[in-house]
Amino acid sequence: MLVTGFDILFFWVARMMMMGLKFMGDVPFKDVYIHALVRDEQGQKMSKSRGNVIDPLVIIDKYGTDALRFTLTAFAAQGRDVNLSEARISGYRNFCNKIWNAARFALMNLEGFPPATPVDPDRCSLADRWIRHRLEETIAAVDTALSEYRFNEAAHAVYQFTWHEFCDWYLELSKPDLFQEEDPGRRAAARAVLLEIMNTILRLLHPIMPFITEEIWQQLPGTEGSIMRAAFPAADSRRRDPEAVARMTRVMEIIGGVRNLRGEMGLSPSLKVAAVINCPTPELAAEINASAPYLVNLARLREFRCGHGLTPPPQAASTLAGGVEIHVPLAGLIDFELETARLTKERDKAERELAQVEKKLANEKFLAKAPAAVVAKEKAKREELAARAAKFAADLEKIRRLAAG
Repeated sequence: MLVTGFDILFFWVARMMMMGLKFMGDVPFKDVYIHALVRDEQGQKMSKSRGNVIDPLVIIDKYGTDALRFTLTAFAAQGRDVNLSEARISGYRNFCNKIWNAARFALMNLEGFPPATPVDPDRCSLADRWIRHRLEETIAAVDTALSEYRFNEAAHAVYQFTWHEFCDWYLELSKPDLFQEEDPGRRAAARAVLLEIMNTILRLLHPIMPFITEEIWQQLPGTEGSIMRAAFPAADSRRRDPEAVARMTRVMEIIGGVRNLRGEMGLSPSLKVAAVINCPTPELAAEINASAPYLVNLARLREFRCGHGLTPPPQAASTLAGGVEIHVPLAGLIDFELETARLTKERDKAERELAQVEKKLANEKFLAKAPAAVVAKEKAKREELAARAAKFAADLEKIRRLAAG
């Protein structure tokens, strides 16, 4: 395979092909990967005369080599140039930090754990089964993307799995099992899955982020030599478990529904609330009750009730998620009179500001004389204020209905 830029296809690549055919009787390469051109954040070609050149050595000193490598890989979509900005590199430095913190958590909980301990499927929790299935899907996605030279898709697949599923969800879901001592078998299964996932993530990321993965690999239990000599992750159908994915997806949607109600009602994330889950069938209620520890822990519930045909509690914020009704009682948590006054004040303020912007945009002299960028900014401001006013009005109506019981 030849890796090159598009600008020398005729001047160099085509001549290499012809010379190979002429003198060797065969083409010198079967595939040509045409890499993206790295431009500045405005899409301009980097030039010393323009002064928009980004020195990779300066960036590496500031953000780290792996952050720069991952940024270039994540944006190297076929047929599209890379508009490089420091903000993007900084964002992927945060990803490096996320991996490092996840590794610290794993190493802390794997201390003294025999690394040769296999994962026992019979002792795996719902969260263990779900994350192993998602790992299998991620391995398949990365393998397909690399075989098709879609390196950005490979980077995206590992990023989504590592940050949003492993770090944001699984580590939190697994903590009760990892921290308990009452059931050694359950704890051993959770530790074995944690080691399996961490080990595989490092090997998936290594081609893109060689330095941080090598550093963590040397500290991970059961590893030998350099990660460069470790086998790249391979598919294993035994990890597949669609049923666990369906059940865990429902649990995550319910947790998200409770969290959204908290945000809409202005409740502190640290405040423990009660939740009533009304299910359309007794079978679904039994399934959700089996996952109650996850809901109580991640949704921060002080009280949890789930069943079929339950009556919604009075003065409760409600939503639909995961195919069920979610009700969070607000009596004693919200002063409805103060909240009504606050929302009325915010709505009136947004409506006043909206009226001023609309008056300005109705002025023909302003539209004729103001630069296009200024007019566009005012129009965007009008849309934002209209959305805010509508949101406050909707929230106010909701609070009034809740206060009425």
